[in-house]
Amino acid sequence: MDRKEFLTKSGLAGGTLLFAKFPELNPVSKKVRFGMITDLHHDIMHDSIDRLSAFIKEMNTDRPDFIIQGGDFCVPKMGNSALMEVWNKFNGPKYHVIGNHDTDGGYTREQVVDFWSAKGKYYSFDLNGFHFVVLDGNEHNQSADRPKGYARYISSVQLDWLKKDLNDTALPTVVFCHQGLDNDSGGLENGTLLRYTMEQANQKSGQQKVVLVISGHHHQDYYNHINDIHYVQINSASYSWLGEEYQESRYTEEVDKAHPYIKYTAPYKEPIWAMIELEGKGKITIKGKKTVFVGSSPEKLGVKMEGYIYPIVPHISDRKLG
Repeated sequence: MDRKEFLTKSGLAGGTLLFAKFPELNPVSKKVRFGMITDLHHDIMHDSIDRLSAFIKEMNTDRPDFIIQGGDFCVPKMGNSALMEVWNKFNGPKYHVIGNHDTDGGYTREQVVDFWSAKGKYYSFDLNGFHFVVLDGNEHNQSADRPKGYARYISSVQLDWLKKDLNDTALPTVVFCHQGLDNDSGGLENGTLLRYTMEQANQKSGQQKVVLVISGHHHQDYYNHINDIHYVQINSASYSWLGEEYQESRYTEEVDKAHPYIKYTAPYKEPIWAMIELEGKGKITIKGKKTVFVGSSPEKLGVKMEGYIYPIVPHISDRKLG
């Protein structure tokens, strides 16, 4: 659960205006709007059902075209059925991205897909003139010198599927992956290859086909613009991981006993998520939630912030891209 990042910083503060030229061969007259929550970590947080309930309640009020969770949601055990009941209260399409912690305890990704009633480990769908791709970044690099820890790789089989999927659509495309494609610490091992694959798809089509890539996993709030593609990191709904060195008891003794990993985190007082809207003329609007830390901030605890590159913050920035 190492959350340290080494990122190529090209991001700008929320509200900065950037440009993404959507394909002109298939002009989009409609908008698409979706709510995204990620890294809820039901198996760590004591109040994750309340956090998800708040998200679902607001989504049913705001009525986006769909919702999606970006991974590290819950392991596929029957004891987590109550969380799925809350998720399924959304009155509309629901999509899932598999995270590295969703298979903790020896579960398989196939079991996760079945438990969540997800469309697959990786898949794509169209809505309102836009194409959406969900990747599974939890495959194993079979080389002997692969990094230790959780799998964070896209296999050649999935890569070939992605190439064909991008070739078969002429619609402006959004890609979701739990792990970031735009960093070298904890993101996809072959993130550079994935970025190049999308850039080649854009070049081959003669237009800006892949316009936006969204990730979770890193429990941070950052943005990069690389070769005309926007890369947005959506912060965790629950916390930032600090580790044993900076542990602090922030809740009751009973909570700490039942959820022993909480004291290694800097939890957010309220849940945070994002509402994302795409328009046909290249406009991308992200509206995020803001809150405060429970207990001491990472700075007060003496966390070495340079190891994270970007600040550890309890919010998701508002952004206007294009």
